Amino acid sequence: MPEAATLPVLDAAILGEATRVSTRALDRFALSHDASHYRLVPRAVVTPQDAAGVARVFAAAQQAGLPITFRSGGTSLSGQGVTDGVLVDTRSAFRRIDIGPEGRTVRVQPGATVRQVNARLGRHGRKLGPDPASEIACTIGGVVANNSSGMACGIEQNTYRTIRSMVLVLPSGTVIDTAQPDARERFAAAEPDLHDGLLALRERLLADPTQVDVVRRQFSMKNTMGYGINALLDFSEPLDILTHLVVGSEGTLAFVAEATFDTVEVLPAVATGLLVFPTLSDATGALPALVDAGLATIELMDAASLRVAQAAADAPTEIRDITIADHAALLVEFHAASADALAERIAATHDLFAALPLASAPELTSDADRRAALWHVRKGLYTAVAGARPSGTTALLEDIVVPVDRLLPACERLIELFAEHGYEGSVIFGHAKDGNVHFLLNERFEDPALLARYERFTADLVDLVLGLGGSLKAEHGTGRIMASFVRRQYGDELYDIMRAVKRLCDPTGILNPGVVLTDDDRAYLSDLKLVPTVEAEVDRCVECGYCEPTCPSKDLTLTPRQRIGLRRDMAMADAAGERALAAELRDDYDYDGVQTCAVDGMCAIACPVDINTGDLVRRLRAENRNPVLNAGWGAAAKAWSPVTRVGAVALDIAKAVPTPLVRAATTVGRAVLGADVVPAYTDVLPGGGHARPKPGGDPATADAVFFAACIGTMFGPEEGGIGATAAFLRLAERAGVSLVVPEGHGSLCCGTPWKSKGFLDGYRSMTDRVLPALLAASDGGRLPIVCDAASCTEGLETMQSIAASAAGLAPELRFVDATEFVRDRMLDRLEVTSRASSAVVHRTCSTTALGVNGAIDDIAAAVAESVHIPDEWGCCAYAGDRGLLHPELTASATAREATEVVSEQYDLHLSANRTCELGMTEATGRPYRHVLEALEEATRARV
Repeated sequence: MPEAATLPVLDAAILGEATRVSTRALDRFALSHDASHYRLVPRAVVTPQDAAGVARVFAAAQQAGLPITFRSGGTSLSGQGVTDGVLVDTRSAFRRIDIGPEGRTVRVQPGATVRQVNARLGRHGRKLGPDPASEIACTIGGVVANNSSGMACGIEQNTYRTIRSMVLVLPSGTVIDTAQPDARERFAAAEPDLHDGLLALRERLLADPTQVDVVRRQFSMKNTMGYGINALLDFSEPLDILTHLVVGSEGTLAFVAEATFDTVEVLPAVATGLLVFPTLSDATGALPALVDAGLATIELMDAASLRVAQAAADAPTEIRDITIADHAALLVEFHAASADALAERIAATHDLFAALPLASAPELTSDADRRAALWHVRKGLYTAVAGARPSGTTALLEDIVVPVDRLLPACERLIELFAEHGYEGSVIFGHAKDGNVHFLLNERFEDPALLARYERFTADLVDLVLGLGGSLKAEHGTGRIMASFVRRQYGDELYDIMRAVKRLCDPTGILNPGVVLTDDDRAYLSDLKLVPTVEAEVDRCVECGYCEPTCPSKDLTLTPRQRIGLRRDMAMADAAGERALAAELRDDYDYDGVQTCAVDGMCAIACPVDINTGDLVRRLRAENRNPVLNAGWGAAAKAWSPVTRVGAVALDIAKAVPTPLVRAATTVGRAVLGADVVPAYTDVLPGGGHARPKPGGDPATADAVFFAACIGTMFGPEEGGIGATAAFLRLAERAGVSLVVPEGHGSLCCGTPWKSKGFLDGYRSMTDRVLPALLAASDGGRLPIVCDAASCTEGLETMQSIAASAAGLAPELRFVDATEFVRDRMLDRLEVTSRASSAVVHRTCSTTALGVNGAIDDIAAAVAESVHIPDEWGCCAYAGDRGLLHPELTASATAREATEVVSEQYDLHLSANRTCELGMTEATGRPYRHVLEALEEATRARV
């Protein structure tokens, strides 16, 4: 495509100063990747700040003759989130969530994720009706645009049924809040042609009973194919019709600036079980009785799915013990308002289950761990298949729906089609009680023969689904993948009505052309995504975007998905000989992709295929490391104790000198030597810390090895505090816990400073000293090793994992974060003598990765009457010294959490890592300190 500079320009005078516009290649290419198997590079990326800003974008785009596509979460699977026109970022500035009285309604902007909304509603025992599996990343914009449903909601609680009102921006620029008392009158006055046209279409449809029957039948099941013209039957007022037509319209009719939902009750008592059947026929035959029993979820897994699940190391016994032949399984779940009500429902299924042709005796469990293990199997199917696909292939996750009584022939024929077309490793799974199943294909679109295979398969799939009276799209939206087949599914008359809807709402056709409706029978074969082999760390990426909400740099530079996508873009530009483009992308990638990555690993926790993009960034830093700095850090690894003390003394000196002078000196240093070499100084930085404890203790009689983190030596505590190290030692003494401090302790480190910067020589040197010293101190690994900084606990675990993997040996050491050790081994031995009224806790990326957030929360609850976990909490991106080298990264990462924190008054501000405490102190102006310090104070003897 042509470079952005040669394309029509959006008129800045129309857009206004508040709307950001970028035609930079890095920004355009970064947002060309979504979860679908389509790819288009936008000409410009526009970021309006409010509904009025979107209206101005409409005006500017119409003047320039450019099409518009809205982009929020980018989890779309059908190609509705990509464009070669103007991409409008509707996430950055549209994240507000307003909870209604008792949580019975919620008013949300399109950039908020389902998980964020449900976290707030959960306090009221409520949730959204739509329950997509991608709730960690999918946004309300996508939920509305695709009429999302999910595992339990069916069509009764989907977006169409639970939407209450919207704030709409029409292509004409009209902005309407449908909840306002005079909204209908305002709509009729502002948009008379649209108002009257919708009434005329309703009358046209009602006049044809045959077509009414078709619409009723099509929308009696999950169906996101074409427009939801059932709205013409379900509502008589034009504004109500429009509101519900917009649901599922995939950004082709209007922009939804806000959506208000009626919420649904959370039934807290839950029991889950796996019903294993000898055959797929047996499983589908059981569906009517199971549906009648009132099960909330009935999830199907075919034999291929079970084989994939069985291969997992953590497969539960219910699956591991099956000798799989033609088996199928149904994952079922009851929801009830109380434990007694749940017990009654389970008891009522005894005779039903006894009558089913099951391969093994089922058991319904309410145990959280066992339930999680079963759901991990179901949700892990996409992970297992997509993650194991051959490098260079594109993963297609598709969904169809048929009447439930025709599910068996649909699945049987799908399995035959996989074999006939040579698609190996494909699995079928999905929402059996709705007749809705998903299947996964891996394809290489650059090969004409394989593209032809995909075309033949699609033709057979369309014949199958429509022949069974189903819909080609159930949940994922029509998008580009099925727009060519809308006419065939509905017939000419209903297709013409859909075309009329589009013309009425969007007369110039600027909104997301080619999505939902197209007259091109082969459109689904255009603009297919190619996935070149680039590097082992990222080749598994399916570009789903699950990583993005957790990424600290998401509002500043790039997300993990974008970092990976751009690596692919650079590889393709190189292969195509586009040297200027490749060079431009690489130049900008250094700051956006490498220097501002916090390498915190939060992306790996969210990633369905277990990619830690930080590993990629660390390798890139190692490949491009400064040889002088590498040598210096290598030398520092051999003399770490004096280095940390020098750092502490430097902070003491800096604290004694007027801040402007120190800041001026570091500013000059950063200008001369580079921002990635010289840290920026801020008056939030404390003086230096104290020397680490001296070696000592007897492994034979000790309870644990204590590894005090060196960040406590470099960075002192908050004024008046004693620091995490001293706090832990005092708590251990009070609790009667005996400790060993390893030999050479002062010169040991978890290695994270070297590893995160790519200085691998120093990292190996440190590894060679740390692990033997800890092995000796722990009596050959018998004693746990406790660290008082969560990031260092994680760093030690990583160090051992890398070393053990390289040597082909099993890990010998057990590392425990001090918060977990204190909670489990000391808390019940300590007497809390004073409690604060309130505390706010900043969980860290490391406490999350280690799974010890619960320990921090429990200790906080011991020292404060009330404990608040910010809804907007996330990694602070301080990342050792990254927050000093790039303070703008930490400022961006903490902005939303800080706003939430400072809106209330708390007695205590707690975390579990000194540098994270500094980052949050900088962001909020409130003194954060280690939770163990607060516990030590709370358990002091009172006179």
